[in-house]
Amino acid sequence: MKADLARAVLRTIQRAPEPLAAPGDRVGVAVSGGADSVALLRLLDSLRSRLGISLLVLHLDHGLREGSADDARFVQDLATSLGLPFLGTREDVAGAAAHNKWNLEDAGRRLRYRFFARVVSEDRADRVAVAHTVDDQAETVLARLLRGTGPAGLAGIYPVAGKIFRPLLAIRRETLRDYLRKLGQPWREDATNLDTTRQRAKIRQDLLPQLEHNFSANIVRHLAELARFSREEEAFWDALVEDRFRALVETRGDRRVLAAQVLLHPLALAATTPAGTSPHARPLTERLVRRLYKELRGNQGGLTALHVEQVIRLAEKSQSGRRVELPGGIIAERSFGEIAFMALPDGQRTRLYRQETSRAKLAYQYVVTLRGETPADVSVPELGTCFRLKMIDWPSAQRETTTRESLLDLDRLAEPLVLRSWRSGDCYRPRGRRNRRKLKDMFVASRIARGDRALWPVLESCGRVVWARGMAPAQEVCAGKGTRTGVLIEERKL
Repeated sequence: MKADLARAVLRTIQRAPEPLAAPGDRVGVAVSGGADSVALLRLLDSLRSRLGISLLVLHLDHGLREGSADDARFVQDLATSLGLPFLGTREDVAGAAAHNKWNLEDAGRRLRYRFFARVVSEDRADRVAVAHTVDDQAETVLARLLRGTGPAGLAGIYPVAGKIFRPLLAIRRETLRDYLRKLGQPWREDATNLDTTRQRAKIRQDLLPQLEHNFSANIVRHLAELARFSREEEAFWDALVEDRFRALVETRGDRRVLAAQVLLHPLALAATTPAGTSPHARPLTERLVRRLYKELRGNQGGLTALHVEQVIRLAEKSQSGRRVELPGGIIAERSFGEIAFMALPDGQRTRLYRQETSRAKLAYQYVVTLRGETPADVSVPELGTCFRLKMIDWPSAQRETTTRESLLDLDRLAEPLVLRSWRSGDCYRPRGRRNRRKLKDMFVASRIARGDRALWPVLESCGRVVWARGMAPAQEVCAGKGTRTGVLIEERKL
């Protein structure tokens, strides 16, 4: 039996898509003192010459029980008896849980894996083996089902996660105990594993035995298979989402941008449901939103199904300029037919429209003085640009169509001349139009993003708007028949 179990673990390590441990590796073995981790240590110790690896025994004392110091001594003595180096540490798990508002189980897990990561980063080990079993896998899937989860959550515990690997994930917990009994190897029992006020212990002590006895003797294996199928599905989805992300998403500075219709129909199924998200592509659309969020945040922490739905509605129905604030200061904004994802600076992460509020405080106005033939330069640091109002002899300007169409008539401009930022309600009659138009409507027609409008430069002549950047000037001040001197407005970076 001992030889059979060791061969099974050896096959698991060597036949994984990528070997879990390669010759020459220094493997840290996480040992709590419980049966599973002690069995892991004894199995790897029996296999280390065949695998060509060296071992380092790792132990984290959680400081939660009176017997935790005894557990640490037990593990250290076991390492010594096997002639293996030992590295232990103690953490205030209860203090970390209270400070960060984690539950104790979550705090312990976080600190354990932080310890393992530190061991690897300090080059004391190349990877770390932990002792999760198929029973742990079944309990994890059930816990997530009870809490509420999607397909990704059903994937359960992964055999490999970064530098962590789990060679016992196909083995029953009781098989490991039988193995230790035959070796005459003692272990430590953690009383908290019997505390059924904790969900994991209640699943282990009550729910799984009931399912095995009353419904299916193979329930543990079935749940583990469900987790395996889910991991395979997730691997497929990850590859597809990454392919679509690379093909469809454009990087523009610190933004990630794609067309709204592309987000809704990432597989070009728009013909089926042109008014909204394709039902066939909906799962891909949701995953693409999560991938965009992760690109800027670094992880998907805090992003809920409600947030994803809000972004999809933004792409389906919202007007240009609308946005959704996501956790971690990530913004999804609609700009005409596009959806842009961006990360706001720390100082602007307090409320949805803080960015616009901050920009509004930069409103500016500068008086412009035109003297003779000397150009008037107006520096606008708020835009990082300088405007030059240059005098042009009209007869020569008439020969150049582009210049003539954007030229103002100096004699029709009245002081005071003011170069300022756009204000809500600004309007004028553009060249060639019969009626006045609001600048807001002109912004929309010219596809000026909402975030760029607050500081948009306009020129005011005696209280009337006569020019706006990129727009036709006002009809009443345009150069034309009878013009002697034209005024051309140029722009350059400061």
